[in-house]
Amino acid sequence: MTLRSIIPLLVCIASSLHGETAPTTISFTNDVMPQLQKAGCSAGTCHSKPEGQNHFKLSVFGYDPKLDYYNIVMDDRGRRVFPAAPEESLLLKKATGQVPHEGGVRFEKGSEPYKLLLAWMKAGMPFTPDTDPKITEVKVEPREHLYKRGATQPLTVTARYSDGSTRDVTRLAEYISQDKEMATVDEHGLVTVGKLTGEGVIVLRYMGRVDVARITVPAEKILPDEVYAKLPVKTEIDRLVYQRLKKLGIQPSAPCSDAEFLRRASLDSIGMLPTPAMAKQFLASTDPDKREKLIDQLLQSPNYANHWAIKWGDLVRPNPSRVGVKPVLLMDAWLRDSFRQNKPYNQMVRELLTASGSTHDYGPAAFCRDKREPIDASAFVSQIFLGVRMECAKCHHHPSEKWTQEDYYQLSAFFAQMKHKGQGISAPISGEPEFWWYGPGGTITHPITDAVMVPKPPDGPEMPYVSGQDPRAVLADWMGGSDNPFFAKAITNRIWSEFFGRGVVEPVDDFRVSNPATNEPLIEWLARDFVQNGYDLKHLMRTLMRSHVYQLSSAPNESNIADAKNFSRAYRRRLSAEVLADAVNDFTGGKDTFTGLPGGSRAVTTWNHKLDSDFLDAFGRPNASQECPCERERKSSVVQALHLMNSQNLQEKLATDSPLKKSDKPEPELVRDLYLASYNRLPRAEEMKAALAYFSTPGATRQSAVEDIMWSLVNSAEFVFNH
Repeated sequence: MTLRSIIPLLVCIASSLHGETAPTTISFTNDVMPQLQKAGCSAGTCHSKPEGQNHFKLSVFGYDPKLDYYNIVMDDRGRRVFPAAPEESLLLKKATGQVPHEGGVRFEKGSEPYKLLLAWMKAGMPFTPDTDPKITEVKVEPREHLYKRGATQPLTVTARYSDGSTRDVTRLAEYISQDKEMATVDEHGLVTVGKLTGEGVIVLRYMGRVDVARITVPAEKILPDEVYAKLPVKTEIDRLVYQRLKKLGIQPSAPCSDAEFLRRASLDSIGMLPTPAMAKQFLASTDPDKREKLIDQLLQSPNYANHWAIKWGDLVRPNPSRVGVKPVLLMDAWLRDSFRQNKPYNQMVRELLTASGSTHDYGPAAFCRDKREPIDASAFVSQIFLGVRMECAKCHHHPSEKWTQEDYYQLSAFFAQMKHKGQGISAPISGEPEFWWYGPGGTITHPITDAVMVPKPPDGPEMPYVSGQDPRAVLADWMGGSDNPFFAKAITNRIWSEFFGRGVVEPVDDFRVSNPATNEPLIEWLARDFVQNGYDLKHLMRTLMRSHVYQLSSAPNESNIADAKNFSRAYRRRLSAEVLADAVNDFTGGKDTFTGLPGGSRAVTTWNHKLDSDFLDAFGRPNASQECPCERERKSSVVQALHLMNSQNLQEKLATDSPLKKSDKPEPELVRDLYLASYNRLPRAEEMKAALAYFSTPGATRQSAVEDIMWSLVNSAEFVFNH
């Protein structure tokens, strides 16, 4: 019998010895622990560190009250409390600074926390009766409010319990400002608004429950209603974004030009630069529906599947050092085929989660081999497909959300009945296959209580094992249900981020109360429309690109120059590694060689980070041997700039023969073609003048002048960024 298994018995004995049989209104869980948390005793920097502090350990955020009670009352021979003379207890004397305490004074003698802890000890240090109500939620008021700059507002926090009772816990809650430039908050919940226009969030936490107060500061200059009434509404997206901007007093930017839209839509949807011929035709067209027709044309492009398979490969590609090269190749082929068929998204996810068979025959089976432990599969599935980061709850209660260890291990239970046979760790190339299948038998237990976990998804119902039924299929059915609170939102937010430069929820895979969406009605509508249209990814992308909001210019105006999250303008984004590599080749006529692929293969056909490419590595290709989800680094770097300026590989591509370089057109016409090929627009007058000057430079030839112009265009922000 372990110490953990006898803690409940010891707690019961201690409570009896100290008189819990006598009526009392003091609860260790509901009264004592909140005081200790407010004082910072159970913070990760103090007694909740993994090793505790000075041999005294408390659970993080009080997630294990029984163990906390044992450590306070009985651990170290009960030296921390002195029932015969409670005022002399070490628990009180250290917290009030009467004896040396590394954490300093946590509260004053005679204060409310002091009086409560003293009363608890005088009452016999009772634990928490089973009949005590359990906290179910906390609510803050005002939850959402418009403020003037410099205003102050006290928050009120109310806890609700399982018996329907409520308690004002304003004094005991913890407050955190997500954006201190927008608003600050003190320990008593008094908010002080800053001098910026926009929105901030105050997170409050009490006993493992979280809520947020949204602080909205509109612009001092109120825009007339007709500003928004005149804006085009092409989809519901536009109406919902305009509503938000109107509330904040932000005017959206002007529409982008045809050239900007052509380049933006092509790079976002298929990862390719439009050809010069395509640009000429689109710019010359007077068809009022040419943008809608271009969107349909792009989504039928053969490069669509390769472009999106690369993005999803970042998320689900297994570690080749763990599963072998062949399973990674098969997974990549399955992804490309799924996008080529435009499989409904819920079907794709179901095929992946319920995969069975040989890792050398069926691509999705590599997921089982890579995330072979149920507790690893749990965190992965939650983050990628539900947009919920539950990794913290593996060890303790989530610090900024409601998720508990029970939630984490109940999700893991869906993967507990998988069976496998064969080599578990792959040889460097491919090794032997491994076979995976569902078979009855297998459980997950709670790491603290040792209770057997019943499968249950986040915020979903319990789904007990049924003989002959794969629990993974049950989970997939729940995820794909029309009333699922996470699944559709997670994917629509992720796709939105790819087209708009940031998610409605950012980071895209971090949905939680303490990280609210910048536009909740928008993400709700996107998810609902996606489900109603059969989880069709192309429909979702078409809807995004058709919106007027997507077609805004990246140039800011006076009212939205500081806006970085409400989509009042297009946000500039650096091209991803594979897209930029292909763009350089398309423009210069160069080619890349990747190990195991035909010569001249496009970068978007690569399927393994072990295929050598200094260019792709410099521009942020993720390493699948690291723990996925592999996030792309979108920021520019000195290494990237130096690579474009100085790399021998780029110089060789600039010297490669191509139709553009062989052209015998007059120099002004040749410069126009170069601009159409790189920027998909015609050069401005000053640009034409600067480009033509290269041809008259002493010692220059036509070829060297063209190469110099190309080098200049490739090294510009307009080429490297989508805008």
